[in-house]
Amino acid sequence: MWSLAALLPVLAVLGALLRGWPSLHAALLGLAVALALAAAQPLTGGGLPDAPTLVAAARHWLPVVLEVAGIIGGGLALSQLLQASGAQAALAGWLHQRAGQGVGAALLVVHGVTPFAESVTGFGIGVTVGIPLLLHLGLAPARAALLGLLGLCAVPWGSMGPGTLIAARMAGLPFQALGEASAWLSLPPFLVAGWGAAWLAGQPGQRGRALGLATASALALWLAVWACNRLAGTAPAGALGALLVMLLHLLRQRGAWPPLSQAARLALLAYAVLLGGLLLAAQGLRAAGLAGSAWMALASPALWLWLATALVAWRVQRGSAPLPAPQWRSLRAGVLRSWGLVAAVAVCYILLGLVMALSGMAARLAQALAGLGSGYALAAPFVGALGGFITGSNTGANAMLADTQARIALQMGLPLLPFMAAHNVSAALLLMASPAKVEMAVQLCPPQAAGQRAWVQRRVLLAALPSVLALALFCVALLWW
Repeated sequence: MWSLAALLPVLAVLGALLRGWPSLHAALLGLAVALALAAAQPLTGGGLPDAPTLVAAARHWLPVVLEVAGIIGGGLALSQLLQASGAQAALAGWLHQRAGQGVGAALLVVHGVTPFAESVTGFGIGVTVGIPLLLHLGLAPARAALLGLLGLCAVPWGSMGPGTLIAARMAGLPFQALGEASAWLSLPPFLVAGWGAAWLAGQPGQRGRALGLATASALALWLAVWACNRLAGTAPAGALGALLVMLLHLLRQRGAWPPLSQAARLALLAYAVLLGGLLLAAQGLRAAGLAGSAWMALASPALWLWLATALVAWRVQRGSAPLPAPQWRSLRAGVLRSWGLVAAVAVCYILLGLVMALSGMAARLAQALAGLGSGYALAAPFVGALGGFITGSNTGANAMLADTQARIALQMGLPLLPFMAAHNVSAALLLMASPAKVEMAVQLCPPQAAGQRAWVQRRVLLAALPSVLALALFCVALLWW
């Protein structure tokens, strides 16, 4: 009984979010409940840690918190600057001219454009890029909203992977190892996204061929993301894998390539600096034998996101149509406001996970849930998916649940790496069905889509749940294996 009381902080967060509380208020409530329970030792069987334990935890987690906050800020700044300068819209327009119509163009968006934009900047930006393209392809608004959400199939690598990084740190696993294992288990959501695109964008008499093309596209994204994890590291793997799939779909199209405008070239330059700098820094440091040292900060996604943002800002100001001073001030204020809010929520969830871990609550809860045996192995991915659905964030879901899930795996004798990969992918899966993301998708469509919000919500939820079930069956197989 007292072990299950350790579940109260998580239930407090979920209940507050279901009641419509802002994310920050819900995270603060969960943190307050966790601290109160930690102070009540008879309730949790643990208690507040002593000073040396707190100092050691701070030294271990402070760099992670700073990197996550830096990635969030850099991703938001780059995204909003590219939008304000028109570079993102220009590149999307060029892709539309090249992609043409039909299932191939829809797959370009679902397996290429949306995962790439989400991997580079995160925070649902992939939806804001993908849905306008899908509307230009002639899809009905509700179908465009549904396909745009299905494009969030590579969220473990969203915003260069801070959610996966937190899961790895919480479970004591190498970041790249968890990224590779998550890539192996990501085939079901890639297939579902592709099949959805084939069914919604294909002609009734040609859906068999469309489904075959969608399966090939999903396999290409699966292999590309895994290979990029293996060769380039986890942080850029989602962006690089999606970029390779984009190139495959673009090369399939016949005809002349449309010219790139100056604004579109600016967006490409930003992405080239981000991905190229990240790859060169990481490989150079490994070649120099500096992997694992403080020099690895030079290979942080946060650094290269901010450098790419600075380069775009410099080029915009030196261009033929620089942004006026009032627009710059509004842009800076918007970035700082969004950064403060999103980073504060992420940090609160990390602190909630740490309080539960250090006070012993996570261990007691894990021990109680592990006693369910194969029943919990089947339920574990649904628990992770629920965290992603409610919080709307892979980072938040992992910060809140990853430590407990890792402890459960150890209590049940499950192999930790594949189990945590299943948790990580499932925590990202229902992000596409979270109410906040559905609302964003509907708002990006013409007004008539607002009346079909419930249709979009149900369809994306039904599309995502089979992938969670596949991961649940995988965890049961791990238990018996």
